[in-house]
Amino acid sequence: MTDGEGVVRFANPAAERLLGRELHELVGRRAPFAVAPCDAQEVEIPVPDGTRLIVEARVTETTWEGTGALLATLHDLTDRRRLENELRQSQKMEAIGQLAGGVAHDFNNLLTAISGYTELLLLKLRDGDPGRRDAEEVRRAAQRAATLTQQLLAFSRRQMLRPRPLDLNAVIDGMDAMLRRLIGEHIELVSVPAQDLGQVSADPGQLEQVMLNLAVNARDAMPDGGKLVLETAKVTLDKSQARRHGVEPGEYVVLAVSDTGCGMDDETRARIFEPFFTTKEQGKGTGLGLATVYGIVTQSGGAVGVESAPGAGSRFTVLLPRLAVELPAPAPEPTGTTEALRGTETVLLVEDEDIVRRLAHRVLSEHGYTVLEASYGDEAIQIAARHAGRIHLLVTDVVMPQMSGRELAAAVVRLRPDTRVLYMSGYTDSVFGSAGILDDRTWFLAKPFTPLALARKAREVLDAGSDAPAAFPEPGMGGAQERGLSGALEPCRIPAVGSLDTTRT
Repeated sequence: MTDGEGVVRFANPAAERLLGRELHELVGRRAPFAVAPCDAQEVEIPVPDGTRLIVEARVTETTWEGTGALLATLHDLTDRRRLENELRQSQKMEAIGQLAGGVAHDFNNLLTAISGYTELLLLKLRDGDPGRRDAEEVRRAAQRAATLTQQLLAFSRRQMLRPRPLDLNAVIDGMDAMLRRLIGEHIELVSVPAQDLGQVSADPGQLEQVMLNLAVNARDAMPDGGKLVLETAKVTLDKSQARRHGVEPGEYVVLAVSDTGCGMDDETRARIFEPFFTTKEQGKGTGLGLATVYGIVTQSGGAVGVESAPGAGSRFTVLLPRLAVELPAPAPEPTGTTEALRGTETVLLVEDEDIVRRLAHRVLSEHGYTVLEASYGDEAIQIAARHAGRIHLLVTDVVMPQMSGRELAAAVVRLRPDTRVLYMSGYTDSVFGSAGILDDRTWFLAKPFTPLALARKAREVLDAGSDAPAAFPEPGMGGAQERGLSGALEPCRIPAVGSLDTTRT
């Protein structure tokens, strides 16, 4: 209740709680918002913690202690507006992700052919040949393009991941020297590891990429030097907290990356994870570094958030699900050699892109294999049914029209139980589970690949132990939900998780 001048004459306990002020801080002082007769007007009200409430105000004329007064009834809309904004952001990010993933899929097929035929050409050109330099430039351009498509796939959560049990503190320790070289001597690097952190399940290469991208972002924000702090912690989210962050309830490992750089305003912070959005001048960045971080973390079942203000530095926080039971680290994969890559086995090659199929056919044939080829699933099944001899290996694209690679593999293995399966793709969809998570029982070759990579992977699959499975296991892999988080965290310390804000995807 206010008088005609807007001075508060009365406030009930609900108003005290909503406005974050006690009665004596309200009565006798001007109301923290303009008070005039109105019907359902939306207003913003600053509160002592520095945030702003969005409320629906209804103001009517009345009397108080015998004089004219205004009665303001406030309805808090802050959470509703936040959820509406999160939904719009989620829909926008999902639409961008679908577009980016589709573009990356098509480009990976083209890049497989470009890089593959370039490698074959380089094998024929001697060092002094004038055409070799041109071919090497094509190879370098294809490699840069492949990196770009991988970043797009990471953002769109359509890359294939091989998670491993990892100790985040150990990952940070292992990257210390690399990070120091990356950020330069003008920036101080400080690590603050938590004790008894536990393990997370993540693709080690992708987790390292997350840390590298966050470090590069921090470095670029501190051109004149500063401090970069890497902290870890473990937190437990209840149902309410988890719902706010767009993740499942349970235990999480936290990685916080803080810098003392230039910081960001709210408008920039709201777009920081969008692909191709950058505040750097033209030619200084692709705008994909933080988008890649967003995609990798959300595809891994976690969430990423940021707090920043102009001149106050930035703090990025990554949440990753903590494993309930610690598992032994897997043995390192065999490196192999470039020798003994030839074979005499029969390979059934299935690829709907003609240019990729012709390249793979040539590579396998030149390495001694007998190659049967098909451009789609039904044709491949017919070949498998009528071929007189043994088919040792099925090499199939994952995403194809009419029949997926997984469906094809199941059909071929039913006909020929001893046939091994090698999947190849530059893109993941529901055939490998919603999160594109691969386990150790699946042989996979990512596009774009080189001829040598194809020959080596084919030999690896064929030489695997006799107890190895022939094809991808039938049950669905499930996988982590696609999630995202955009939040507020104080620089240079692990805060209470409840202070995080969220953007769900």
